[in-house]
Amino acid sequence: MIMESEDGRAGRVLGVDPGTKRTGLAISDELGFTAQGLPTFERGGAKDLVAHIAAIAAAHGVDEVVVGLPLSMSGGDIEGSVRSRELAGLIERECGLKTVLRDERMTSLEAERVMRREGRIRSAADIDRLAAVLLLQGYLDERSGG
Repeated sequence: MIMESEDGRAGRVLGVDPGTKRTGLAISDELGFTAQGLPTFERGGAKDLVAHIAAIAAAHGVDEVVVGLPLSMSGGDIEGSVRSRELAGLIERECGLKTVLRDERMTSLEAERVMRREGRIRSAADIDRLAAVLLLQGYLDERSGG
């Protein structure tokens, strides 16, 4: 399934795995099939992050943003849920991009497990980037029915 923007062109999807210290980022390929990691955002607050997202969106033709929504193991909201919902609202208002909240339970743990198994952990930023890739890839797979 190729995703198209309102003007008929294919648009990319940006994955955002927000954290208290760093934010993992990933972007889809132009056809919307695969997710690739982008450099982790490590500075500033929400307004700085939204400006960074706007710059990525403009440079890469992003028209949709998937924001990780941390939930408790039972599926209820936790402290980070509020921050993610607020971030999604800011992205929509400030960037004019469609946002989708997606359950991010276990993405960071899964990313760390994968990286340990492959012996690739170099930093927490690496884990955050892979968590964003896993978040976005799950969304892309779900959209394509895969």
